[in-house]
Amino acid sequence: MTQSAEILEITDRFPVHPDEFDEGTRIPAARSRRMRIELIDGRIRSRAAPDGDHGRIVQWLTRICLRSRPELWLHPEQGIKVQEHRLGRARPDGALAPSDAFVGQGEWADPAPVLMAVEVTSYDADTDQRDRVEKPRAYAQTGIPVYLLIDRDRCEVTVYSEPDGVRYECSPTVPFGKEIALPDPVGIVVPTEQLKDWVR
Repeated sequence: MTQSAEILEITDRFPVHPDEFDEGTRIPAARSRRMRIELIDGRIRSRAAPDGDHGRIVQWLTRICLRSRPELWLHPEQGIKVQEHRLGRARPDGALAPSDAFVGQGEWADPAPVLMAVEVTSYDADTDQRDRVEKPRAYAQTGIPVYLLIDRDRCEVTVYSEPDGVRYECSPTVPFGKEIALPDPVGIVVPTEQLKDWVR
């Protein structure tokens, strides 16, 4: 079976219980290939491996966060339990939390210390549904105060905040090149001009 066929096979299975997902009983071949997989709305989702520009954006944002909030760290790809009753599993591109927030936890950590989840869009067919629809809903249901979406397709940055347990009530968007404020409890202003260098 080809890798693309296997991805189709594992992502079409529905629903998947979090225990099955955590144990890898339904996705052993996917785990062996170290694919980036998540469980959102009971569905297994595969994600494209990040490209170099994607990684550079996460690095750039980490430096900005560290300068403003040295007590925090932008943990890359830390698995967290999301959604109502923590039945989902997400691996954001970055999770802003205290430096030792995930010490002693397993692959899928308690999201309570996370102040902000970050996603950088990938150039794949699932980006629209995953990063612009499913992730904002999942992170809002989890109660993560801020969700930062760096959208390389649209050359925009959106900051979601004020989660009400179902959705984020506030979501201003600016084009690359304008500053945007990350509200409390993050409290950082992000200049976005440099993002123009890392898009296709």
